Amino acid sequence: MELRRACLVLCLFCFAQVTYQQKKHRQTSKADGVSMKMHEELKKELQELEQEVKHLKEQVALQTICLKGSKALHKCFLSFPEAKTYHQASDACISQGGTLSSPENGDENDALYDYVRKSLGSGSEVWIGINDMANEGTWVDMTGSRIAFKHWETEITTQPDGGKQENCASLSAIAIGKWFDKSCRETLPFVCQFAIV
Repeated sequence: MELRRACLVLCLFCFAQVTYQQKKHRQTSKADGVSMKMHEELKKELQELEQEVKHLKEQVALQTICLKGSKALHKCFLSFPEAKTYHQASDACISQGGTLSSPENGDENDALYDYVRKSLGSGSEVWIGINDMANEGTWVDMTGSRIAFKHWETEITTQPDGGKQENCASLSAIAIGKWFDKSCRETLPFVCQFAIV
């Protein structure tokens, strides 16, 4: 009988020990789960803060560009007087974080013309981000999208008139903002545009 009681006490002790260990393990696992969840949340918040800082830096850079250049509608324009080929001008704009200016409507074209006249002079002609290099006669912007707005000079020279020899577009201040097609190898000043977010 004493042996039976001792075995029963020993079994109860072992059972209590196992139950205690399991409870302790569950609490540790739960704490580890909470700890991992907190770690993931902090990591996500840090990534969001990094994105916000990046966005603010871009906004500051854009404001600097707008202060140097001109702000019109939802774009900033910045002129570059050094004459470059179309591709060199496009690369220069991309390296600055923008693209060659591509007026999407009459108001943007008028704003660009006004800015070119004021920043580069009334006799200036600049590259704009419109070309038909991929498909003759299909004029596209810098994203490759077909343009809806066109402002070709049609009263004197009926532009575009260069065929396969002239695949890049320019805006002329002399012609009051009208467009001309030109050889992409010619060199002209240019205006980069930056979208205002």
